[in-house]
Amino acid sequence: MQQDVAQQSTFDLPNMVDDLNSLLRLKTTVIGMKMFATAGEMQAIPKVRRPTAVHTTDQIVSMASRLGWTVGITSNDLVGAQCRAVIGLTPQDDKWLAGESYVGVWHGTAEDARARQEALCVVPHGKYEAMAVSPLASGRLNPPDICLVYATPGQMIILINGLQYTGYKKFDWSVVGETACADSWGRALVTGEPSLSLPCFAERRYGGVPDEEMLMALSPAHLAKAITGMKALAKNGLRYPIAPYGIQADVRAGMGVSYAKK
Repeated sequence: MQQDVAQQSTFDLPNMVDDLNSLLRLKTTVIGMKMFATAGEMQAIPKVRRPTAVHTTDQIVSMASRLGWTVGITSNDLVGAQCRAVIGLTPQDDKWLAGESYVGVWHGTAEDARARQEALCVVPHGKYEAMAVSPLASGRLNPPDICLVYATPGQMIILINGLQYTGYKKFDWSVVGETACADSWGRALVTGEPSLSLPCFAERRYGGVPDEEMLMALSPAHLAKAITGMKALAKNGLRYPIAPYGIQADVRAGMGVSYAKK
């Protein structure tokens, strides 16, 4: 019996990336992220780069997605508790929960800052010492814990449609605002479920995420499911790019093609 995709230990990552780029015409490199119990395990990744400066996690992620690098980090490589806490590399203690540095910056009161901190989906502290990111097609993280797909809204809805082609479920995604990485890789690492986010100010300023991109974080099994679904949709003419039909055209001809009885 064929092994269920959700239970696979490895994936044909280069082929998955080829399929994804063919289906969505992505501009940005699809990457994987993996957490490690020890720094030694992370350092054993082939051709892994180690930072020589202090960065945000957004910058580390973009070194993989924008530059094509394989990069590994520990808490010492990241600036401040916020970046470390989202991926579980520092305690989410009372001082962190207070969010004092955000009062008067992102929030008007100490109560608002604390409420935002409490709303973040973060990896529990104590399980991991290190994290690495790498272009998915490299296969250096196989399997990654999650895959990160940067896409435009038009590309993203087709990806979501692919996820929903079989085993339909409604996705309810929340928006925390700043520290939106908790909506993407934070939430996906914790729940194992696909997680869509609007990249925040820091991701765009420090990570270089362009205005038009959204971010989907999902397991390799969910990505494989989405690809299968998108291939089926493409056979029905439901594919990217979505061809504009014309806002003044008679819609019946177009509908007749999409919903013709097979």
